[in-house]
Amino acid sequence: MSTKQGFLSRLLKSQTDLDADRLQTEAEDKGATLVKDCQGGCVSTVQGRLRSVTLRPVGKAPAVEAELWDGSGRLTLLFLGRRRIPGITPGRSIVVHGRAILRDGSAVMVNPRYELLPASAE
Repeated sequence: MSTKQGFLSRLLKSQTDLDADRLQTEAEDKGATLVKDCQGGCVSTVQGRLRSVTLRPVGKAPAVEAELWDGSGRLTLLFLGRRRIPGITPGRSIVVHGRAILRDGSAVMVNPRYELLPASAE
């Protein structure tokens, strides 16, 4: 693609599309698995940005549920036995490592290991 075509392509994309492209590129550059490539039952490392964080009890036990977006798809993170996790806030960039499972057709990681990325990486 020529420089002119690349410029026009970027000019015609929405801010959401540009953000999705940037997140995917960052994840791929770090060697992370894209959400769209997560297979149920496989251990994966995924990098992205938290879109939402909610307290969602499972049965009678507390649980924090967060939606991670990497530009290719969303991954639900479920932290059982927690009411709140410092640093796990919407807009925060994060790397998670764990076994992805499929729940109702969506990828979910239960109690993944995580690393909060510094603000300069966001």
